[in-house]
Amino acid sequence: METEAYLESTDVIDWETPAVCRLAQKLSSAHTQAIDVARSCFEWGRDEIDHSGDIRASVVTCSASDVLSERTGWCFAKSHLLAALLRANGIPTGLCYQRLRRDDGAGFTLHGLNAILLPHTGWYRVDARGNKPGVNAQFTPPVEQLAWPVAEPGEIDLPEIWARPLPIVVEYLRENNSLVDATRNLPDIELIETGHNQCHHSPR
Repeated sequence: METEAYLESTDVIDWETPAVCRLAQKLSSAHTQAIDVARSCFEWGRDEIDHSGDIRASVVTCSASDVLSERTGWCFAKSHLLAALLRANGIPTGLCYQRLRRDDGAGFTLHGLNAILLPHTGWYRVDARGNKPGVNAQFTPPVEQLAWPVAEPGEIDLPEIWARPLPIVVEYLRENNSLVDATRNLPDIELIETGHNQCHHSPR
């Protein structure tokens, strides 16, 4: 499998920015094995960057450098920062998604995760959204321990691993500039009988 795309610096996963590079180097400085670097980056991103919904942040971040600067992000934005930190350390990292029922029960929303290409393990999914009561995501390869299992009808693990975030996710983060809008307009995909998925925003 070609992995170059999973190491790229982009406008969203902008790991070549000085602040992201410095942090990536700091997090890897005490480690020589890729799995230990990956754990260090994951735990830092999970614990040191607040989930915007948890703290009711007014700012909505998108790029890795913005997430690092503001120290907050929705799950998607936090996955952008984690991808940047890992790619800066030469570890191929992609983006993946779940479709989960919204906390308010009003339909479904996408949820952003990462997949890390680990030696001897292969692609391994992690969830850096941040722990809280009832949420305990961990780095325990080869066993996944994500924030939420897919358990209810209509929920799904999307199998793809993207090198770049879904356009609907970037659009959502860049066009919703307040807590109210970001909460109201969580992005979703519609499951179609043909087996293809169509992206759209949750109804207002």
